[in-house]
Amino acid sequence: MNNWVFIEAHSHKFYWFIEPLFKIFFIVSVSFLTNHAQAQIPYGDNKTVGKYIMLNGVRHYYEVYGEGPPVLMIHGNSVGIKTCAPQIDYFSEKYKVYAVDCRGRGRSELGKDSLTYLQMASDLASFIRSLGLDSVCIIGRSDGGIVGIMMGIYYPEHIRKIVAFGANMWPDTTALYPEAVNDIHDKRVKAESMIKAKDTTQNWYLSMQRYRMMEFQPHITAWDLHKIKAPVLVISCDRDVIKEEHTLFIYKNIPLANLCILPGETHHVPGLNPELFNSTVERFISQPFKDNSERFK
Repeated sequence: MNNWVFIEAHSHKFYWFIEPLFKIFFIVSVSFLTNHAQAQIPYGDNKTVGKYIMLNGVRHYYEVYGEGPPVLMIHGNSVGIKTCAPQIDYFSEKYKVYAVDCRGRGRSELGKDSLTYLQMASDLASFIRSLGLDSVCIIGRSDGGIVGIMMGIYYPEHIRKIVAFGANMWPDTTALYPEAVNDIHDKRVKAESMIKAKDTTQNWYLSMQRYRMMEFQPHITAWDLHKIKAPVLVISCDRDVIKEEHTLFIYKNIPLANLCILPGETHHVPGLNPELFNSTVERFISQPFKDNSERFK
């Protein structure tokens, strides 16, 4: 009898010891599985949510995630939606994120016209109208930042706020560091030479279009920037390909703007340090914009 009492007492103590550990294990497991599931979402190739829409006569691919205020994610010059994965993961927790492959990127068609930033801005304005959205917050990185600023200039009725990361208003060495300008030029020349050589190892025509656009566009003036009515977060890094003084020029010529230079980061910070990038961006889009009363002229 005494032995049974001893065993029962110790079993009871063991239960109270193991129960908290089990709860912790359960919470950690659920958290791991949730994060793992997010990491496994094939952004840019998600057959579950991916859709197509005709914009200005060109078939565009897009995906939508989350619920809440609408956010339009605009990728850079390269692959498409999939490069925005860390931002889609983060912002879809609180916002309804619309991610579109711009023409010629990802699963969207190139169309017959040459690539221009203004054409892509028109495409995305048409996208907002087609989906019946009132106004959106734009998060644009690199070329997406250029497109976002152009949308603020030419389609202000569709824009609530703009985040323009790593954007340039013109394509020469007064805006970008010479290494970046030379690299873009060399890649455009290589693409053209591969087209002449009839090389078929990749889509050199698309590459030529992409690099030609970056080499010779955009051409946005201070006067153009003055037209933007929406609040804009002008954001770059002190290791970016965009010159710091050019980023400062953009900031100073937009009536309602905040400036952020991320220390020690590069043009790839949205992917390499998404925690810093995402938290900085969310603070801007989630909080009311402060007026210019504290901004010295």
